[in-house]
Amino acid sequence: MKQSNPLLNCLEEGRLEAGCDEAGRGCLAGSVFAAAVILPDNFQCEGLNDSKQLSEKERSQLKLIIEEKALCYAVASCSPEEIDEINILWASVKAMHRALSRLPISPEHILVDGNRFRPFRNISHTCVVKGDTKYQSIAAASILAKTYRDEYMRQLHEIYPAYNWDHNKGYPTKVHRQAISHFGITPYHRKSFHLTEQQLGIDWDRID
Repeated sequence: MKQSNPLLNCLEEGRLEAGCDEAGRGCLAGSVFAAAVILPDNFQCEGLNDSKQLSEKERSQLKLIIEEKALCYAVASCSPEEIDEINILWASVKAMHRALSRLPISPEHILVDGNRFRPFRNISHTCVVKGDTKYQSIAAASILAKTYRDEYMRQLHEIYPAYNWDHNKGYPTKVHRQAISHFGITPYHRKSFHLTEQQLGIDWDRID
């Protein structure tokens, strides 16, 4: 497993903090997933990092460790219909709220990856840009959100194999866009997205 820069255990010692992150914001199809994770104070995990910096095998290994060692965790999602209705940013935040509401332990503070969030109940929060490379709880949430969403997309692939979702997970790869052009869209596509417009600058065909 790759070595990573040491991540911080918490923002403030002695406080119960939940890390939050999402997966699937840039996809053309499928729900957006989010996870919330509360880790114990003494949590240590070699190789823990932003899920995008890890291989699929590494994420799967870390998922098991996180689920075993976390004080608690929860994963939730927002559907393509919800994404189309309220936009992907706020659907991502809504999924985070859903994950937080499912935690059996209420956190005293929330650490959120990114720079946008809406208050959850009366719990204070801190937005951290690139937080999944800085805090263990956010990195753990990024891994759970990614692995749960990947499994969801593999299940959808069994229903719609032409779109290659077992590989591209709904991202706008060449094969995915060609399938949309040839077969049209499915009920799982996000109709508010540009489904046939080529996105430049990102090599989506090289994702896990």
